[in-house]
Amino acid sequence: MAKRQAILDAAKTLFLTKGYANTSMDAVAALAGVSKLTVYSHFTDKETLFSSAILAKCSEQLPDLFFELPDGVPIETVLSAIGRGFVALINSEESLNLHRLMMTLGSQDPKLSQIFFEAGPERVVLEMERLLNKIHQTGALHIEGAHYAAEHFFCMLKGSPNFRLLYGYGGVLTAEETEAHVQEVVKVFMRAYRP
Repeated sequence: MAKRQAILDAAKTLFLTKGYANTSMDAVAALAGVSKLTVYSHFTDKETLFSSAILAKCSEQLPDLFFELPDGVPIETVLSAIGRGFVALINSEESLNLHRLMMTLGSQDPKLSQIFFEAGPERVVLEMERLLNKIHQTGALHIEGAHYAAEHFFCMLKGSPNFRLLYGYGGVLTAEETEAHVQEVVKVFMRAYRP
């Protein structure tokens, strides 16, 4: 597991600094301090490694347990925890650099865009969709189109702060500003879907 993590860390570093096309499995192996054979034994090809690196980054900030609905925990609390994790994820330097990279590479390589989208944004939306369907079944919120509701929730969380960061205009929100932003989004979301 330690070698696998070292490979993922090396891959994230190289993909973000050198780009996808200029990152070789040899370079990943060298940076991770393992053999090329070890890299291939964990990840069959560069696409799999890229996808796994994105999944690993998302899972760091938004582990699967974030998308659970524990008994007795208010929905606002669950949504706020997801919101905080998501905002931390998308506003991290790694994530911002990856999005900038994808803006450049996406038009050149649609396959790479698909890998990125399925490993990152789509996975997060699908996890949220499952959670929102559970919430709908409890009757606490009325959410018929859970997929769109999940997309709306995350788009509101991204908002202007993330847009400005992506373009290098303005700084990261303070902890207080981030919390206020998350709470406002949760409040709007709850109001929109309350029966």
